[in-house]
Amino acid sequence: MATNTHVQTLQVLEVVAETADAVSVILGVPDSLVRKFRYLPGQFLTVRVPNGEDSSVARCYSLSSSPHLDDNLIITVKRVPGGYASNWLCDNLRAGDLLTVLSPSGKFVPRSLHQDLLLVGAGSGATPLLSIAKSALIGGTATVYFYYANKTHDDVIFGSELEEILLEFPDRFTVFHRLDDHEGMPTVEGMAHAFRPFGKFDVYLCGPAKFMSAAQAAMRAAQVPLEHVHTEVFQSLAGDPFADIVIPPFEEGADSAEVTVELAGQTHTLAWPREVALLDVLLSKGIDAPYSCREGACSACACTLRSGEVQMRKNDTLVEADLAAGLTLACQAVPISDQIEIEFDQ
Repeated sequence: MATNTHVQTLQVLEVVAETADAVSVILGVPDSLVRKFRYLPGQFLTVRVPNGEDSSVARCYSLSSSPHLDDNLIITVKRVPGGYASNWLCDNLRAGDLLTVLSPSGKFVPRSLHQDLLLVGAGSGATPLLSIAKSALIGGTATVYFYYANKTHDDVIFGSELEEILLEFPDRFTVFHRLDDHEGMPTVEGMAHAFRPFGKFDVYLCGPAKFMSAAQAAMRAAQVPLEHVHTEVFQSLAGDPFADIVIPPFEEGADSAEVTVELAGQTHTLAWPREVALLDVLLSKGIDAPYSCREGACSACACTLRSGEVQMRKNDTLVEADLAAGLTLACQAVPISDQIEIEFDQ
Protein backbone atom coordinates (compact mmCIF):
# COMPACT_ATOMS: atom_id res chain seq x y z
CA MET A 1 0.00 0.00 0.00
CA ALA A 2 1.37 3.46 -0.95
CA THR A 3 0.27 6.90 0.16
CA ASN A 4 1.50 10.47 -0.10
CA THR A 5 -1.51 12.41 1.22
CA HIS A 6 0.79 13.97 3.81
CA VAL A 7 2.48 16.07 1.10
CA GLN A 8 0.96 19.47 0.25
CA THR A 9 1.92 22.48 -1.86
CA LEU A 10 1.51 26.05 -0.58
CA GLN A 11 2.04 29.37 -2.34
CA VAL A 12 4.64 31.85 -1.13
CA LEU A 13 2.85 35.15 -0.50
CA GLU A 14 5.89 37.16 0.55
CA VAL A 15 9.58 36.79 1.46
CA VAL A 16 10.66 39.27 4.15
CA ALA A 17 14.33 40.04 4.80
CA GLU A 18 14.76 39.91 8.59
CA THR A 19 18.55 40.39 8.59
CA ALA A 20 21.30 40.08 5.98
CA ASP A 21 21.29 36.32 6.59
CA ALA A 22 17.68 35.48 7.47
CA VAL A 23 14.30 35.64 5.74
CA SER A 24 10.74 34.98 6.81
CA VAL A 25 8.62 33.13 4.27
CA ILE A 26 4.88 33.82 4.42
CA LEU A 27 2.79 30.93 3.09
CA GLY A 28 -0.89 31.04 2.19
CA VAL A 29 -3.16 28.18 3.23
CA PRO A 30 -6.22 27.59 1.00
CA ASP A 31 -9.55 26.92 2.72
CA SER A 32 -9.43 23.27 1.63
CA LEU A 33 -6.22 22.69 3.64
CA VAL A 34 -6.98 24.68 6.79
CA ARG A 35 -7.56 21.53 8.85
CA LYS A 36 -4.29 19.94 7.73
CA PHE A 37 -2.35 23.08 8.64
CA ARG A 38 -3.71 23.74 12.10
CA TYR A 39 -0.72 24.01 14.40
CA LEU A 40 0.44 24.71 17.92
CA PRO A 41 2.96 27.39 18.92
CA GLY A 42 6.52 26.06 18.70
CA GLN A 43 5.89 23.56 15.89
CA PHE A 44 7.74 23.33 12.57
CA LEU A 45 7.20 22.64 8.87
CA THR A 46 9.19 20.09 6.91
CA VAL A 47 10.10 21.73 3.60
CA ARG A 48 11.16 20.18 0.28
CA VAL A 49 14.08 22.06 -1.30
CA PRO A 50 14.93 21.26 -4.94
CA ASN A 51 18.43 19.92 -5.53
CA GLY A 52 18.90 19.53 -9.26
CA GLU A 53 16.25 18.43 -11.73
CA ASP A 54 15.20 15.13 -10.17
CA SER A 55 16.20 15.29 -6.52
CA SER A 56 15.55 17.28 -3.38
CA VAL A 57 16.50 17.61 0.26
CA ALA A 58 14.16 17.89 3.25
CA ARG A 59 14.70 20.36 6.07
CA CYS A 60 12.67 21.35 9.14
CA TYR A 61 11.99 25.06 9.80
CA SER A 62 10.16 26.39 12.83
CA LEU A 63 7.06 28.52 12.49
CA SER A 64 7.48 32.06 13.78
CA SER A 65 3.78 32.78 13.27
CA SER A 66 1.23 32.27 16.05
CA PRO A 67 -2.07 30.42 15.61
CA HIS A 68 -3.56 33.03 17.98
CA LEU A 69 -2.59 35.97 15.79
CA ASP A 70 -1.45 35.22 12.24
CA ASP A 71 -3.74 34.19 9.38
CA ASN A 72 -0.88 32.75 7.33
CA LEU A 73 1.96 30.36 8.10
CA ILE A 74 5.38 31.98 8.52
CA ILE A 75 8.67 30.09 8.63
CA THR A 76 11.98 31.83 9.24
CA VAL A 77 15.16 30.59 7.56
CA LYS A 78 18.70 31.65 8.48
CA ARG A 79 21.66 30.91 6.24
CA VAL A 80 23.90 28.11 7.48
CA PRO A 81 27.49 28.44 6.20
CA GLY A 82 27.86 25.73 3.57
CA GLY A 83 24.24 24.68 4.06
CA TYR A 84 22.60 24.00 0.72
CA ALA A 85 18.93 24.22 1.71
CA SER A 86 19.01 27.43 3.78
CA ASN A 87 21.08 29.26 1.17
CA TRP A 88 18.84 28.06 -1.68
CA LEU A 89 15.72 29.29 0.10
CA CYS A 90 17.28 32.67 0.98
CA ASP A 91 18.61 33.20 -2.57
CA ASN A 92 15.82 31.80 -4.74
CA LEU A 93 12.42 31.93 -3.07
CA ARG A 94 10.10 34.69 -4.32
CA ALA A 95 6.44 35.65 -3.90
CA GLY A 96 4.28 33.48 -6.15
CA ASP A 97 6.54 30.43 -5.91
CA LEU A 98 5.16 27.12 -4.70
CA LEU A 99 6.70 25.29 -1.77
CA THR A 100 6.13 21.61 -1.04
CA VAL A 101 5.70 20.95 2.68
CA LEU A 102 4.37 18.49 5.22
CA SER A 103 1.76 19.39 7.82
CA PRO A 104 3.02 21.18 10.96
CA SER A 105 4.46 18.91 13.61
CA GLY A 106 6.75 18.78 16.62
CA LYS A 107 6.48 18.56 20.41
CA PHE A 108 8.27 21.80 21.35
CA VAL A 109 4.95 23.19 22.49
CA PRO A 110 4.08 25.00 25.75
CA ARG A 111 2.19 22.84 28.22
CA SER A 112 0.08 25.85 29.15
CA LEU A 113 -0.30 29.43 27.90
CA HIS A 114 -1.06 30.42 31.50
CA GLN A 115 2.19 29.14 33.05
CA ASP A 116 4.93 31.78 33.25
CA LEU A 117 7.63 31.21 30.63
CA LEU A 118 11.38 31.67 30.36
CA LEU A 119 12.32 31.56 26.66
CA VAL A 120 16.03 31.12 25.95
CA GLY A 121 17.26 31.42 22.37
CA ALA A 122 20.24 32.27 20.21
CA GLY A 123 20.20 33.31 16.56
CA SER A 124 17.42 31.65 14.57
CA GLY A 125 16.53 29.68 17.70
CA ALA A 126 14.27 32.65 18.41
CA THR A 127 11.87 31.45 15.69
CA PRO A 128 9.70 28.97 17.66
CA LEU A 129 10.16 31.08 20.79
CA LEU A 130 8.52 34.06 19.06
CA SER A 131 5.54 31.86 18.18
CA ILE A 132 5.29 30.69 21.81
CA ALA A 133 5.65 34.23 23.18
CA LYS A 134 2.93 35.71 20.96
CA SER A 135 0.60 32.81 21.71
CA ALA A 136 1.07 33.04 25.49
CA LEU A 137 0.58 36.80 25.54
CA ILE A 138 -2.49 36.81 23.29
CA GLY A 139 -4.06 33.44 24.11
CA GLY A 140 -3.07 33.10 27.76
CA THR A 141 -2.16 34.95 30.93
CA ALA A 142 1.52 33.99 31.25
CA THR A 143 4.34 36.38 32.02
CA VAL A 144 7.09 35.87 29.41
CA TYR A 145 10.82 36.57 29.84
CA PHE A 146 12.85 36.21 26.63
CA TYR A 147 16.65 35.80 26.90
CA TYR A 148 17.97 36.30 23.35
CA ALA A 149 21.67 35.90 22.46
CA ASN A 150 23.29 37.04 19.20
CA LYS A 151 26.74 37.91 17.91
CA THR A 152 25.90 41.53 17.04
CA HIS A 153 22.88 43.85 16.90
CA ASP A 154 22.70 43.26 13.12
CA ASP A 155 22.14 39.54 13.74
CA VAL A 156 18.98 40.07 15.83
CA ILE A 157 16.02 38.49 14.02
CA PHE A 158 12.53 39.91 14.74
CA GLY A 159 14.01 43.03 16.38
CA SER A 160 11.20 45.39 15.34
CA GLU A 161 8.49 42.79 16.05
CA LEU A 162 9.85 42.21 19.55
CA GLU A 163 9.78 45.97 20.15
CA GLU A 164 6.13 46.09 19.08
CA ILE A 165 5.25 43.25 21.46
CA LEU A 166 7.06 45.04 24.30
CA LEU A 167 4.95 48.14 23.69
CA GLU A 168 1.73 46.11 23.66
CA PHE A 169 2.49 43.94 26.71
CA PRO A 170 4.82 46.03 28.92
CA ASP A 171 3.68 44.33 32.13
CA ARG A 172 3.92 40.72 30.90
CA PHE A 173 6.79 40.65 28.39
CA THR A 174 10.50 41.31 28.93
CA VAL A 175 13.33 40.84 26.41
CA PHE A 176 16.97 40.64 27.45
CA HIS A 177 19.25 41.04 24.43
CA ARG A 178 22.72 39.61 24.93
CA LEU A 179 25.32 40.53 22.28
CA ASP A 180 28.69 38.78 21.98
CA ASP A 181 30.45 41.87 20.57
CA HIS A 182 29.51 43.80 23.71
CA GLU A 183 29.85 41.15 26.42
CA GLY A 184 31.85 38.26 24.98
CA MET A 185 30.55 34.73 24.53
CA PRO A 186 27.84 33.63 26.99
CA THR A 187 29.20 31.72 29.97
CA VAL A 188 27.51 29.11 32.12
CA GLU A 189 27.95 31.30 35.20
CA GLY A 190 26.57 34.38 33.49
CA MET A 191 23.52 32.57 32.19
CA ALA A 192 22.94 30.84 35.53
CA HIS A 193 22.85 34.27 37.17
CA ALA A 194 20.30 35.45 34.57
CA PHE A 195 18.12 32.33 34.91
CA ARG A 196 18.12 31.99 38.71
CA PRO A 197 15.09 34.25 39.32
CA PHE A 198 12.96 32.08 37.01
CA GLY A 199 13.21 28.71 38.75
CA LYS A 200 9.42 28.30 38.83
CA PHE A 201 8.89 29.22 35.17
CA ASP A 202 8.54 26.68 32.35
CA VAL A 203 11.68 26.96 30.19
CA TYR A 204 11.87 26.59 26.40
CA LEU A 205 15.34 26.50 24.89
CA CYS A 206 16.33 26.65 21.20
CA GLY A 207 19.57 27.56 19.45
CA PRO A 208 22.90 26.21 18.18
CA ALA A 209 24.14 23.06 19.88
CA LYS A 210 27.04 24.74 21.73
CA PHE A 211 24.76 27.46 23.10
CA MET A 212 22.11 24.95 24.19
CA SER A 213 24.69 22.82 25.98
CA ALA A 214 25.92 25.85 27.93
CA ALA A 215 22.35 27.00 28.65
CA GLN A 216 21.40 23.56 29.95
CA ALA A 217 24.45 23.57 32.23
CA ALA A 218 23.38 27.02 33.42
CA MET A 219 19.89 25.68 34.19
CA ARG A 220 21.43 22.99 36.38
CA ALA A 221 23.68 25.53 38.09
CA ALA A 222 20.66 27.75 38.73
CA GLN A 223 18.79 24.71 40.13
CA VAL A 224 15.97 24.99 37.61
CA PRO A 225 14.05 21.68 37.87
CA LEU A 226 14.82 19.37 34.95
CA GLU A 227 11.14 18.73 34.33
CA HIS A 228 10.63 22.45 33.65
CA VAL A 229 13.19 22.56 30.79
CA HIS A 230 12.12 21.81 27.20
CA THR A 231 14.55 21.81 24.29
CA GLU A 232 14.13 21.84 20.51
CA VAL A 233 16.63 19.73 18.56
CA PHE A 234 16.45 19.16 14.80
CA GLN A 235 18.04 16.07 13.25
CA SER A 236 19.15 15.83 9.62
CA LEU A 237 16.73 13.54 7.79
CA ALA A 238 18.41 10.64 6.02
CA GLY A 239 15.42 9.52 3.95
CA ASP A 240 12.94 11.38 1.75
CA PRO A 241 9.80 12.20 3.78
CA PHE A 242 8.13 13.45 0.59
CA ALA A 243 8.31 10.11 -1.22
CA ASP A 244 5.27 7.85 -1.45
CA ILE A 245 4.99 5.86 1.76
CA VAL A 246 5.01 2.16 0.98
CA ILE A 247 3.60 0.00 3.77
CA PRO A 248 4.55 -3.67 3.40
CA PRO A 249 1.56 -6.01 3.70
CA PHE A 250 1.10 -7.62 7.10
CA GLU A 251 -1.33 -9.99 8.75
CA GLU A 252 -3.33 -9.47 11.93
CA GLY A 253 -2.58 -12.77 13.59
CA ALA A 254 -3.96 -14.26 16.79
CA ASP A 255 -0.90 -12.97 18.64
CA SER A 256 -1.65 -9.32 17.78
CA ALA A 257 -2.08 -6.79 20.54
CA GLU A 258 -5.16 -4.57 20.72
CA VAL A 259 -4.62 -0.81 20.64
CA THR A 260 -7.10 1.98 21.28
CA VAL A 261 -5.99 5.24 19.66
CA GLU A 262 -7.46 8.68 20.28
CA LEU A 263 -6.71 11.03 17.38
CA ALA A 264 -8.40 14.24 16.19
CA GLY A 265 -11.44 13.66 18.40
CA GLN A 266 -12.00 10.09 17.23
CA THR A 267 -11.30 6.76 18.92
CA HIS A 268 -10.07 3.74 16.94
CA THR A 269 -9.66 0.21 18.29
CA LEU A 270 -7.34 -1.89 16.12
CA ALA A 271 -5.39 -5.12 16.02
CA TRP A 272 -1.67 -4.33 16.33
CA PRO A 273 0.68 -7.05 15.00
CA ARG A 274 3.77 -7.49 17.15
CA GLU A 275 6.30 -6.75 14.40
CA VAL A 276 4.57 -3.71 12.83
CA ALA A 277 5.14 -0.08 13.85
CA LEU A 278 2.04 1.70 15.13
CA LEU A 279 2.23 4.37 12.40
CA ASP A 280 2.10 1.71 9.67
CA VAL A 281 -0.96 0.14 11.30
CA LEU A 282 -2.74 3.50 11.39
CA LEU A 283 -1.83 4.50 7.83
CA SER A 284 -2.87 1.09 6.50
CA LYS A 285 -6.35 1.74 7.92
CA GLY A 286 -6.57 5.17 6.29
CA ILE A 287 -6.17 6.98 9.62
CA ASP A 288 -4.50 10.37 9.11
CA ALA A 289 -1.86 10.17 11.83
CA PRO A 290 0.83 12.89 11.96
CA TYR A 291 4.31 11.98 10.76
CA SER A 292 7.28 13.31 8.86
CA CYS A 293 10.60 11.44 8.73
CA ARG A 294 9.48 7.94 9.81
CA GLU A 295 13.08 7.51 11.05
CA GLY A 296 12.62 8.26 14.76
CA ALA A 297 14.47 11.55 14.26
CA CYS A 298 11.91 14.36 14.18
CA SER A 299 9.19 13.64 16.80
CA ALA A 300 6.39 14.59 14.39
CA CYS A 301 4.59 11.33 15.26
CA ALA A 302 5.07 11.61 19.03
CA CYS A 303 2.09 10.34 21.00
CA THR A 304 1.30 9.53 24.62
CA LEU A 305 1.14 6.00 26.01
CA ARG A 306 -1.86 6.05 28.36
CA SER A 307 -1.69 2.39 29.35
CA GLY A 308 0.15 -0.76 28.37
CA GLU A 309 3.75 -1.20 27.26
CA VAL A 310 5.53 -0.57 23.95
CA GLN A 311 9.11 -0.68 22.75
CA MET A 312 10.75 1.76 20.34
CA ARG A 313 13.09 0.31 17.72
CA LYS A 314 14.91 3.66 17.46
CA ASN A 315 14.73 7.01 19.22
CA ASP A 316 16.92 9.99 18.32
CA THR A 317 14.64 12.73 19.59
CA LEU A 318 12.75 11.95 22.82
CA VAL A 319 14.70 12.77 25.98
CA GLU A 320 14.34 11.29 29.46
CA ALA A 321 11.73 13.85 30.51
CA ASP A 322 9.63 12.96 27.42
CA LEU A 323 9.86 9.25 28.15
CA ALA A 324 8.95 9.84 31.79
CA ALA A 325 5.86 11.72 30.59
CA GLY A 326 4.81 8.66 28.56
CA LEU A 327 5.73 9.90 25.08
CA THR A 328 6.60 7.41 22.36
CA LEU A 329 7.14 7.59 18.59
CA ALA A 330 4.42 6.00 16.49
CA CYS A 331 6.85 5.31 13.63
CA GLN A 332 9.09 3.22 15.93
CA ALA A 333 6.74 1.75 18.55
CA VAL A 334 5.84 -1.96 18.55
CA PRO A 335 3.62 -3.58 21.20
CA ILE A 336 4.82 -5.48 24.25
CA SER A 337 1.61 -5.84 26.27
CA ASP A 338 -1.68 -7.20 24.94
CA GLN A 339 -3.84 -4.10 25.64
CA ILE A 340 -2.54 -0.62 24.86
CA GLU A 341 -4.04 2.87 24.88
CA ILE A 342 -2.45 5.68 22.84
CA GLU A 343 -3.39 9.35 22.54
CA PHE A 344 -2.24 11.87 19.96
CA ASP A 345 -2.39 15.35 21.46
CA GLN A 346 -3.33 17.11 18.24
